[in-house]
Amino acid sequence: MRIVTQAEMKEIETLAAEKHFFSEHLIVENVGLLGAQVLEERLKVFETEVDVVVLVGKGNNGADGLSLARHLVRPHRSVRAFLLFDEATCSPETQLQLKMARAFGVKINPIKDVSGLESYFEQNPLPKVVVDAIFGTGVRLPLSNFIYDVIHFVNDNANYTVALDIPTGVAGDTGLVQGNAIKADLTLAVGFPKIGHFVADGARLCGEISTLEVGFPTQLSNEKGDKFLLTRENLPYKMNVRNKFADKKIFGHTLVVGGSHGLTGALVMASGAALKTGSGLVTASTWEPQYQEMVSRLIPEVMTGFIPNDESKWPKVLAGLTKYSSLVIGPGLGRSARARRLVLEILNNFSGPLVLDADAINALNLKEDSQIFSQRHAPTILTPHFGEFARFCGIPQEEVETRPVDCLRQAVERINCTILLKGPCTYLGLASGKTFFNFSPNDGMATGGVGDVLAGILGGLLAQDTGLRSESDALLQRYEHVNQAALLSVYIHTLAGQFAADKFGVRTMTATSLIETLPEVFNRLDGEE
Repeated sequence: MRIVTQAEMKEIETLAAEKHFFSEHLIVENVGLLGAQVLEERLKVFETEVDVVVLVGKGNNGADGLSLARHLVRPHRSVRAFLLFDEATCSPETQLQLKMARAFGVKINPIKDVSGLESYFEQNPLPKVVVDAIFGTGVRLPLSNFIYDVIHFVNDNANYTVALDIPTGVAGDTGLVQGNAIKADLTLAVGFPKIGHFVADGARLCGEISTLEVGFPTQLSNEKGDKFLLTRENLPYKMNVRNKFADKKIFGHTLVVGGSHGLTGALVMASGAALKTGSGLVTASTWEPQYQEMVSRLIPEVMTGFIPNDESKWPKVLAGLTKYSSLVIGPGLGRSARARRLVLEILNNFSGPLVLDADAINALNLKEDSQIFSQRHAPTILTPHFGEFARFCGIPQEEVETRPVDCLRQAVERINCTILLKGPCTYLGLASGKTFFNFSPNDGMATGGVGDVLAGILGGLLAQDTGLRSESDALLQRYEHVNQAALLSVYIHTLAGQFAADKFGVRTMTATSLIETLPEVFNRLDGEE
C-alpha cells in the first residue's frame, strides 16, 4: 500500500476529480460509510451503550466527521457533534454535511470554549467515544489556546478516541507536534496512510491505523509512488522451492562473523536464526581468543571458525570466503581498530551478498568509507538501529528520529546499498529509490539480541537465493533479489515477534523466543502459498 505526503494526496484528489469525476462529496460520503463500519466493530468491546462525540472543524476533515456521525446514528445510540468554529467560516462541503447531519438526527452544538464540552461530559455518564475531526492533515501549527484546551480535555476524559486521517496537532508530513496533540486509540487514514502516521510523535499518537479505501481510481494509487507500507498483500512469499532430493549445498552456506569478549551470544543467535531460516550450512566465526567461549554456546549443527590474532594469516581466511553464499558480519564483533580493519577487508574481498550489522556498522562512517561501497561489485545490506545509523552518518540521533525517511534516502543514494533502519517502525531504503515502512510496534522486541536474529534471518534467506550466486549478473539484477530478501526478512522477523509475544508474553519473551517461533512463521507462510 502506498504512503503519501500531503502534496501527493492533494494531487491524487485533484486528478480523481478532474479526470475521473470523483468528487470531494463522494470521498466524504465513503469516509462516513466505511469509517462507521470500522467503528461499529470497535464499539462491540463496550459492554454498555456508548455516547459518540464528534469534534468538528471547519475544513473537509470536519465534513468527514459529520458524515461518520450521520452513518453512526441509531435509535438506541447518542451521537452528538460539537462545532468548534463559526458555521459561516466552514467549507462548502462541511456546511452541506451540517445540514445532512441535522436532517438525519445528529444533534450539533456550536461551542466557543471547552466548558461546553466539559458540561456535556458531566451530564452524560455513558462511556465517551470521541471522534477527532478537527483538522486532519491540514493542521497549521501552532494551534489556538481553545483547541489546546479541547485536546487536553479529550486526552484526559475520553474512553476511546478515533482520529480521522491523523490526530489533531500531528503534522501530516513530519509526524511532529508543537505543544500537544490528540492521542488516538484508532486512526482512520483517508485514502492512503500518510508519512506522519509512522514517524516522530505521530507513530506513538496514532494508535491502531486503519486505512479507508474510499474509491480512488487504482491507476492513481500506483503512479509516482516511492513510499509503501510493508504488508502481507504487497509481499509475495518468494523463496526457492524446497527440493526433497536436494543436497544441503543447494540451500547455501551462510558465514556469520562476530562475537568479541562477553558478546559471543550475539553471534550464536545470528547463526541460529540463519540455520532456522533454512540455510543448508551455517558457519560461525569469532576472534581467536573467544573461540572456546563461542563453541561452548553453539548448537551442534553450526560449524565453527576463528579469525587469527596474527593478521598476517588473514589472507588465507579471506581467500576461503569464496565457499560462502552469504556473509553476515557485526553481531558482537566489538569496537576496535582491528574490528574496523576486518570489516574493510571483508568488504574488499567477499564477492557475495554481505550483511553489515551492529559493530560492523559502528566500525565504519559514511564520510570516510562511502567509496568502498561504490567500488564493491556485490550487494551490501546495512541493518542499523537509529543510534548506529546516526553514528555512521555523522548526524545527531534526534535528526534521524525526526527525519528518518529523508536521512535514510540520503544515505542510500550516497552508498547505493540497501539499508534497514530498525525501530518500532522499521524503514527499508532500497537502492531503487523506494522506501518501505514496516509498522508493527511490539515492546517485547525491545530486548537484547533481537537485531542479531534479524541479521541471521536475512543472511539465511540470501544464502538460499540461487539468483545471487552468479557474479556475471548485473549488480542491479542481483539487488532485486537482495531487496526481496530484505523485505521478506523484516516481515518474517515481525511475525516471529508477534508469535513470541502471544506464546511467552511481552515481558518474558527474549530474542531466542523469535528463533523458537520461526517454524510457526514458515508454516503460516507456506499455508498461504
